[in-house]
Amino acid sequence: MKEFIHQDEENIVEVLEAQRLEVKYGLPAQVKFCKKCVISNQRPNSTVEFKHTIESKKQTIHLDAEGVCDACRVAEQKVNIDWQSREAALEELCNKHRGDGTYYDCLVPGSGGKDSFYAAHLLKHKYKMRPLTVTWAPHIYTPWGWQNFQSWIKAGFDNYLMTPNARVHRLLTRLAVENLFHPFQPFILGQKNLAPKMAKLFNIPLVFYGENEAEYGNPIGDTNNSLRDKSYYTYTNLKDMFLGGEPVERLISDFGVEQYELEPYLPLNPADLTTPIEVHYLGYYLKWHPQSCYYYAVEHGGFQASPERTPGTYSKYNSIDDKIDDFHYYTTYTKFGIGRATYDAAQEIRSGDITREEGVALVKKFDGEFPSRFAEEIFSYLSIPANEFPEASKQFKTPMMTRSSFDALADTFRSPHLWEKVNGCWQLKHTVFSE
Repeated sequence: MKEFIHQDEENIVEVLEAQRLEVKYGLPAQVKFCKKCVISNQRPNSTVEFKHTIESKKQTIHLDAEGVCDACRVAEQKVNIDWQSREAALEELCNKHRGDGTYYDCLVPGSGGKDSFYAAHLLKHKYKMRPLTVTWAPHIYTPWGWQNFQSWIKAGFDNYLMTPNARVHRLLTRLAVENLFHPFQPFILGQKNLAPKMAKLFNIPLVFYGENEAEYGNPIGDTNNSLRDKSYYTYTNLKDMFLGGEPVERLISDFGVEQYELEPYLPLNPADLTTPIEVHYLGYYLKWHPQSCYYYAVEHGGFQASPERTPGTYSKYNSIDDKIDDFHYYTTYTKFGIGRATYDAAQEIRSGDITREEGVALVKKFDGEFPSRFAEEIFSYLSIPANEFPEASKQFKTPMMTRSSFDALADTFRSPHLWEKVNGCWQLKHTVFSE
């Protein structure tokens, strides 16, 4: 009993200390780790990106009374789902929309990575659909990302590759870093918004994404329906929209961008829809397992893993298309104390591929590693020189990005309840391997 009281007192002290410190982004003041995987309660849920500002407060993954996260509960539920009935529902959906071979009858967005290859190939060959594939280009392709994209097309798919205006994309990415420390935001905006807009353009009524975000921590209730929430890809008022953390109107007035140049990033206006578009998660109907998608893509399309592990983690096959991807996970580590190894290990623990003990060891070894392999190329990409951006460069105190300016910016996004300096070096106060 004394030990229990002592532990309870320690928890109270920890809570009071956390409350005393500044907590950024609306994160929980007390850091807790899931008892089944390695994710912490600081993990933000997916958000409507075009509403994302520096003042935005995050909704985070839920841990229940037993200390287990929603994503792990979703994994538990998947064991008891009647997948035969779910697949029958998929077949019924496909039967409803399947065409006569004269035109596309569904649309699959993706990069040609393991998940989008699996989705498109399975829909075409098992369910006899005729998918059009669409791709929002990465910021900077990795050689293996480009090769996998080409392999996807060579496997028998038509594809529309949307490559946005390079200068606008660079500017929005720099603003997303400067305002939100979120270098991946412009890609996410394009990725989420392109598919419904292309479906409208080609009059295709059915769109398939892969797995639901609830597989990784969005509210567990999101798994009760196969449809994607329309708030992610529709809007009604341009004045309420933000890109790179800046109001769209200010991008036009102060940064030398014209409205038409922002059109690719903007979501669909529901008023423009003449026929309904259904956006479904294929993972609602089929038991999704990322590693199985990888092996499927290797077997049927010659998918190539990265020749080296990704900085900050141990994996070589997941999210490997974009050179800026390394920095995306470094920024999540900075803001939320959650790096790429944590994300990868948590998923593989839930999938039964590794144990929690193995996951903890992998997080300890790899999480938070600085992504040096493409760093200079990324810093050049994030720089806004006056000769290329005569108006926009005036809006930045430091238009040119360097390692030192990036590190200084990173420090402003560290939440005091997560980080402390020890002997001049930043350290996380709470880790899954020291709990």
